[in-house]
Amino acid sequence: SSLLKIQTQQHKKMANSELVVGLIFLTQTTVGILGNFSLLYHYILLSFTDYRSRSTDFIHKHLTVANFLALLCKGVPQTMAAFGWKHILSHFGCKLLFFLHRMGRGVSIGSICILSVYQAITISPTNSWWAELKVKAPKYIVPSIFLCWMLQMLVNVIFPVYIISASSDKNITGEKNFGYCSSVRHEKTTDSLYAVLLSLPDMLCLGLMLWASGTMVFILFRHKKQVQHIRRTVSARSSPDTFVYFYTLSSVFQVILALFDNPGWILVNVTAMTAVCFPTISPFLLMRNIKSPHLRRNIAWSCHFSN
Repeated sequence: SSLLKIQTQQHKKMANSELVVGLIFLTQTTVGILGNFSLLYHYILLSFTDYRSRSTDFIHKHLTVANFLALLCKGVPQTMAAFGWKHILSHFGCKLLFFLHRMGRGVSIGSICILSVYQAITISPTNSWWAELKVKAPKYIVPSIFLCWMLQMLVNVIFPVYIISASSDKNITGEKNFGYCSSVRHEKTTDSLYAVLLSLPDMLCLGLMLWASGTMVFILFRHKKQVQHIRRTVSARSSPDTFVYFYTLSSVFQVILALFDNPGWILVNVTAMTAVCFPTISPFLLMRNIKSPHLRRNIAWSCHFSN
């Protein structure tokens, strides 16, 4: 009787925990979708009303699309699983959701990386060694974004191979349970190598973002007299440090999850929460720092004067 009572209490405690997690995922997903929709609407409207739209607007549009993929393919199923709908996806549905989420996540960080590098090149002095690249940089944006999509498709194409539905009636030993889907465990060495392979593009992008951030800070500090009135705005707009923090945290949890043979309920959900954090907050960071045409002219004048 006492054992049954303890089990009942544990079941109620687990149900309450899942309810809290479900509400967190629901909040993240709803806020993120609304924020990205607002940002995408802004840039679509801008493309029809402002002929002077910036080259970076193209990056922002693809960033919001990638964020939508990450939110819809991770936040929505995690929310449903937390509320008890864990066995509604087929094998194909699980594979497709995991692939699209990984691709959206990769394009999202790749877009921010391209944006950061482009901004660093744009504010560089025209008499520097990359003056020629500064002139050609806008032409490289479109092919860079499409290359980012293609690379993420190629890198993550093998990811869904071992993903199966949580409703599978097959008795598979060594299963990693993600709530709404599962994956078949491999040998420890294979898991480690695959975790490193998936992390390499993230680490490369994070390194480039840190380099771009450091370059912008150095340039603005060196010419602080000319750009003092806009320095804070430029630094806030790029916000590369914020992006780096969130993606580093997400990447660390992704690697840990890949290395654990039997990840616990807490680790699975914390990893999912960190993965949804960036696509949720990034549109608000970008909307907060959208520049007016007057400020654009100030930046262009300041960078030209600093040469």
